[in-house]
Amino acid sequence: MPFPAHADRSLNEQAPVRVMLVDDSAVVRGLLRKFIDPVEDIEVVTTAANGEVAVATLKRNPVDIIVLDIEMPVMDGLTAIPLLLEAQPGVKIIMASALTARNADISLKALKAGASDYVPKPGSGLGNAEEFRRELIEKICTLGRAGARRARPRVAPSPAIAPIRPSPTAVPTPIRKRILSAAPKVVAIGSSTGGPEALTRVLKDIDPAIKLPILITQHMPATFTTILADHLTRDTGREVIEAQAGMTVSAGKAYLAPGDYHMLVEGEPPNPTIKLTQSEKVNFCRPAVDVMMNSIVACYGAGVLAVILTGMGNDGLKGCEAVAEANGTIVAQNEETSVVWGMPGAVTKAGLCDEVLDIAEMGKTISRLTKAIL
Repeated sequence: MPFPAHADRSLNEQAPVRVMLVDDSAVVRGLLRKFIDPVEDIEVVTTAANGEVAVATLKRNPVDIIVLDIEMPVMDGLTAIPLLLEAQPGVKIIMASALTARNADISLKALKAGASDYVPKPGSGLGNAEEFRRELIEKICTLGRAGARRARPRVAPSPAIAPIRPSPTAVPTPIRKRILSAAPKVVAIGSSTGGPEALTRVLKDIDPAIKLPILITQHMPATFTTILADHLTRDTGREVIEAQAGMTVSAGKAYLAPGDYHMLVEGEPPNPTIKLTQSEKVNFCRPAVDVMMNSIVACYGAGVLAVILTGMGNDGLKGCEAVAEANGTIVAQNEETSVVWGMPGAVTKAGLCDEVLDIAEMGKTISRLTKAIL
């Protein structure tokens, strides 16, 4: 079985992604192996029953991806993360956990500690085993290839890649040329893999004097978004609310789409309201960035400042096309600082961006773009 159609296959396909499975349940390890073994581009090379065994095994047997359970005897997943990263710097870690508030909180702490992503286990309230399998395979493929890309020697960048500090010979990323015609009235942010840490950095760096409403769609299941909103509020000093239907979009507040719901806005500025829907998934996602962006453009027109952060796939591309058509403003995270350059890469390669930025510059640039035309 090949990679999913939407997975990144840009690198050497003769080298399979090497995976370690870490879970104290032999039944779960067997289930994960059953899901993965038919995929020809992935190889399960070793397993472990707890974090301590995983660390010792990794020192002898390097891998590309570790699928890591949270709760295990001897050494749990959260404790193991820094030791695994010390044993093999750059290894990609996917947390696998039951969909509970406690595990959501631990998973977000794991992302802060260096894990790349997470996936809820089957039976945890997020769909069926087949959906879990699709998500797990996609993340292993994409993160495995992203890690391999960074491990390879850098070559001259293509026209679609913007380096942090372009050399005199570098070919610049295509940037659309236009005249800013309207002051931003709203900031709309889309993110996925690597998003929680990127969102923390961006929201923390936006000038507190900027009081525009901020609407955020992060690909994340229910329960996780509730915990993420709390983490973002605590870590950034900016109030982040998990959106509820009928809420008025107010200046100075940030609204996070709840897991398993698309978030839209309806009505007229300056006081539109939030609408939630469980209509069909878009780009395999609910919430989806495209759904949010399209509704915000319909409401705010040229007043949209769209921000696309790290994430796999191309969700946000269609929405940004609508933002560009309305003459709004679009910025995207660069490849070098993205965990996965799928979403921002799709928007960048389409030539839709006004700027392509290092994550360290994103919050400052949002502040500058806003202030420059206020």
